[in-house]
Amino acid sequence: MNKKVIRYTCLPAILLFALSSCLVNKKYRQPGVNTNNLYRDVTTNDSATMAVMPWQTLFTDTTLKALIQEGLNNNLDLKNAIQRIAEAQATLLQSKGALLPNVSANASVTRSKQSTAGLNFPTGIGFNTLTTTYQAGLTTSWEADIWGKLTSAKRAAFAGYLQTDAAKRAVQTQLIADIANNYFLLLSLDQQLEITKETLANRIKDVETMKKLKEGAVVTGAAVVQSEANRYAAEVSIPDLKRSIRETENALDILLARAPGPVNRTNLSGQNITAPLQTGVPSQLLANRPDVQQGEYAFRLAFENTNVARGYFYPQFTITASGGFSSLQLKDFFDHSVFYNIVGGLTQPIFNQGINKARLRTAQAQQQEALNSFQKTLLVAGQEVSDALYAHQTAVEKQDARAKQIAALQKSVTYTQQLLRFSSATNYTDVLTSEQNLLSAQLSGVNDKLQELQAIVNLYRALGGGWR
Repeated sequence: MNKKVIRYTCLPAILLFALSSCLVNKKYRQPGVNTNNLYRDVTTNDSATMAVMPWQTLFTDTTLKALIQEGLNNNLDLKNAIQRIAEAQATLLQSKGALLPNVSANASVTRSKQSTAGLNFPTGIGFNTLTTTYQAGLTTSWEADIWGKLTSAKRAAFAGYLQTDAAKRAVQTQLIADIANNYFLLLSLDQQLEITKETLANRIKDVETMKKLKEGAVVTGAAVVQSEANRYAAEVSIPDLKRSIRETENALDILLARAPGPVNRTNLSGQNITAPLQTGVPSQLLANRPDVQQGEYAFRLAFENTNVARGYFYPQFTITASGGFSSLQLKDFFDHSVFYNIVGGLTQPIFNQGINKARLRTAQAQQQEALNSFQKTLLVAGQEVSDALYAHQTAVEKQDARAKQIAALQKSVTYTQQLLRFSSATNYTDVLTSEQNLLSAQLSGVNDKLQELQAIVNLYRALGGGWR
């Protein structure tokens, strides 16, 4: 190729590269967001956080850990999140390829015929000319990324890839929390069912006791009827508890990508999470919590798309070249049949119905939307941490008082039953009230324990734990 041709073809590109020092595209910087006071009523400078703790360390129940691992292996939402990462990788590779020249090969055989009939030859005779042309070569074109439009598109694709990776980690942290919370709910329902069955057995005995006391003229028939109603009040709640247990098992099965069926489990009394509830400082959410990172990557993608839209206002420089072999005789194809050409061109948009301006305004609006969404995600993260901390605090506060309440009600039931049997100082209404209050307090005590366990799980997820 002639050096002179190359010099004159590339000269515009060199000039444009010099002009690109105007810095058409803006450099990305992490947006400034305020993380102060994100955790309500929590002030600390300690950076230690339970978010960095592996989930295998947080949970001590081996059955629960096996279920979580099964969920991580099989959950369909998590598998879809992984597929979206693969899609983003393909998009990123495509954007990188845009920076390289494209090359295509072509080969053709052209047969043409030209007739001279009717032309004014002296002899009055026409001729037919038949020509066959054989051609093969390569064609390439390359757009010089003078203004960084293609580079910004590549960076946007990379941000999209990071966004899908963060989304996958967010799905994972939510999955671990959902499995643990449903598992603890299942254990609490088991214990509530056990308490209710024990209560039913006691109330069946109460009915027999009331019948004997009626025979001894200690109580009236009203007390017998009330005791029977009290027995059925406990019995009728058992089917609802069994239904809730089955529905919770089915919900767990969906998380594990199983068909509905029973779930292996232990019991609520054996659950004890002793990990320190360390929150770290709020700014650590930017590094630990996947959905916060996802929000930032979404903003970064929109930022780079704005750069791309801005680049459409500037000239596009493209170099196109082709070369190969062309011959009228196939036997002489590689002999003295070389051809080539190279073209450098500039395209400057002048009037295109306002498309470029509309594209830029749209990109800028989407960038602002992404920033707002990022800030909201951070605020929601702070809210969830605050809610989980307070839920744990109130659950712990209730348990001591609840234990005393249950102990007092147990004594109340015993005392009222004895008074009913051996004196007229009370009636069955007092016994009935004491028994109903006791059952309610016992079931509430189970819920207190469940609230404590789920608060720890929710705090762990809210801080960004579970993906390491």
